[in-house]
Amino acid sequence: MVNLIIGNKGSGKTKRLIDLVNQAVENSNGNVVCVEKERLLTYAVNYQARLVETDHYNVSGYDAFYGFLSGIVAGDHDITDVLVDATLKIGGRDYDALCIFLKKVSELSNIADQDFTFTISADESDLPSEIFDFCKKI
Repeated sequence: MVNLIIGNKGSGKTKRLIDLVNQAVENSNGNVVCVEKERLLTYAVNYQARLVETDHYNVSGYDAFYGFLSGIVAGDHDITDVLVDATLKIGGRDYDALCIFLKKVSELSNIADQDFTFTISADESDLPSEIFDFCKKI
């Protein structure tokens, strides 16, 4: 399943993501991964969550981002949840490319039986409606 936390800057998306990471750590029988663009959440998320920053690995653009997430999933079959902050800062503001990316992540989620959650800093009305065919807004 792919979940989206959508809202404009300052609407509390990251705080909600932090809460979800910490809840996932408490409830998961496996590993929880939190992906962020740069190191900002170190002291906010539970130390048991694996915190990964994309800038450290020079990830930019949706193709590289998808490959990065696929590698994380392939490298640890015990992962139950992958939560991502600042999706548009990592992949870019091309909403059509975002739609293609999220569709591929949805397929990855089904194959790997893992949940993904992304923060999207935009108005819901700006996003292609097709996204909600395979993603759920939370």
